[in-house]
Amino acid sequence: MGKGLTSAIAANRFGLGARPGELAAIGGSGPDWLRSQLDGPAPEIACDGLQSSASILAQIYDLRRAIRAARASGVAAGHEAGNGEASSAAAIGAFKKLPQLIKPLYVAEAGARFREAVATARPFVERLTHFWANHFAVSADKSVLPALAGSYEREAIRPYVLGNFGDMLLATERHPAMLLYLDNQMSMGPNSRAAGNIARRDPDRKTGINENLARETMELHTVGVDGGYTQADVTVFSQVLTGWSIAGPDGWRGGAQPGTFLFRAAMHEPGPKVVLGKRYPDTGYDQGVAVLRDLASRPATARFIATKLVRHFIADDPPAPAVERVAAAFSERGGDLTTVYRALIDSPEAWEQPTAKYKTPSDFIVSSFRGLQLPVSANKTPVGLLQLLGQRIWAPGSPAGWPDRSADWDGASALLQRIQWADAVGQRVGPGRNAMELAPQMLGGVLTAGTREAIAHAESAAQAIVLLLAAPEFMRR
Repeated sequence: MGKGLTSAIAANRFGLGARPGELAAIGGSGPDWLRSQLDGPAPEIACDGLQSSASILAQIYDLRRAIRAARASGVAAGHEAGNGEASSAAAIGAFKKLPQLIKPLYVAEAGARFREAVATARPFVERLTHFWANHFAVSADKSVLPALAGSYEREAIRPYVLGNFGDMLLATERHPAMLLYLDNQMSMGPNSRAAGNIARRDPDRKTGINENLARETMELHTVGVDGGYTQADVTVFSQVLTGWSIAGPDGWRGGAQPGTFLFRAAMHEPGPKVVLGKRYPDTGYDQGVAVLRDLASRPATARFIATKLVRHFIADDPPAPAVERVAAAFSERGGDLTTVYRALIDSPEAWEQPTAKYKTPSDFIVSSFRGLQLPVSANKTPVGLLQLLGQRIWAPGSPAGWPDRSADWDGASALLQRIQWADAVGQRVGPGRNAMELAPQMLGGVLTAGTREAIAHAESAAQAIVLLLAAPEFMRR
């Protein structure tokens, strides 16, 4: 394969789109350029002004406490003149403050993520971060999740991208965002001390186990739907995970900071458990950790993760030899992710079919910003644009995350929206950009003669930019 193709694949398929001068810097050493990005610690996102999940939840607790207090005051006021109305207004006012807290947090986090993607000098690592955040997806369209999705990625994904899969698995499953998203924070064993106490005080109150976290951990995060587990395994694993919760406003009493993970021993279903044929003694919190560690090391998990990585980086229909190579690296090195990534880079199939993958809306927008060197305002983010194109940041709408095949993104309507956005960009920056000079710097060896000729014969600089961004080889990676 020519040097131009190798560098283009490295920057556009493994990275987030070539910036001017980047392909020349890569030269013919695309694999080496990718490997060099795996050295050193995972890059941290610039987070000036961003808050921790614990801090965000503490503020939400305060607002909810204010809402309850205002409502209680209204009830107590009874029919006293004016008091009930004033208390009701106070409750409404406190309730309105919740979205006023949540939306700015979401916008700030989404903006920081987007700026990192556009500016990073380690785009392979940033793409991997996006891959894992989508693999362990929480969706910012439920309850307070818009406020937590960004801090979740910073706390449970980014620190582990160049680490061990098992460590990332544990970090994600016990993070407050995941526990809230999959409703595990109140999951209570029927034979637990807490359930017994509730039954004695209020026999009519319903308590129980929620199976969401256990099911999605198996089906979507580890072994996969064909990984050999049964419904009985899901049920027992959900018992194992009872008590995995979040410290509330009074969390300090239990020795945990409010808004952080808390194992509530009183809610845990007692007794040994058998999951996927293995018996786990009742060690409380550690029982769940042991099951997760074993799930992380199962051959089915290695194959499931390898298949997803190969589909994302190589082709919609993952080549079997590449899957086998990546799965073997995963198993042989106990889930060490840098070893897994190197196996992916070393796969010949990764370098054989340029533009095999169709860009998602996020890929398209980020690569456009990188290639055209469009300015990214600190106080303006493309949240609305990505929502219009069908991929709002951290909002896949399902624990399964965003889909990863061309057929999910290449419809006629979606293409028209991309072209309309490209036209707006061309009108705005066209006179200041030379598409003929930018095209080979952005596309390298995948630039076709047809696209080059179309750009050369454009009626204006603005139209030339549109033709570049709408070119088939730019729409793909």
